[in-house]
Amino acid sequence: MIAPFPTGFDIIISGNAPGVNPYSARGLRGTLGPIDAAKGDNKLRRTVNGTLVSVAAPQMWKYRLEVQGNDVAPAALDGLWVGMQATVDCHVELAFLTAGGSASRPMVPGSERFDGDYTYYRPQLLMLIVELETSTDEWAASVSWSMTLEEV
Repeated sequence: MIAPFPTGFDIIISGNAPGVNPYSARGLRGTLGPIDAAKGDNKLRRTVNGTLVSVAAPQMWKYRLEVQGNDVAPAALDGLWVGMQATVDCHVELAFLTAGGSASRPMVPGSERFDGDYTYYRPQLLMLIVELETSTDEWAASVSWSMTLEEV
């Protein structure tokens, strides 16, 4: 098996890791945030005393990952489809206070690092592909792609 290109992002489906191929992700960007069911005005309410409280159920505290790449080669997206389940080595780091803290998600092996009082890590998440697209700008000789995944 060929080692993935060192972007920090990897997607594994049924034990097969297509990885991120060379020259498809030098402009890799990622956004990690809560799924819609755990955020927004519909999940925040004010009590009769005016105190703002969250009414989001803890089982909805799941992540949504949006990944975008822009480079000269297309990403290895062939065979990936909306609805497929994947294990994702996220390239967006999370952090927690080392003393008394712990990671809320499994860590990508080897991604843990320490700086002062904090531990940084990249989460490994079980996700479903929600959106997937690629586009080409022929004149600029560039390929853009994006993938959105949500935690299972």
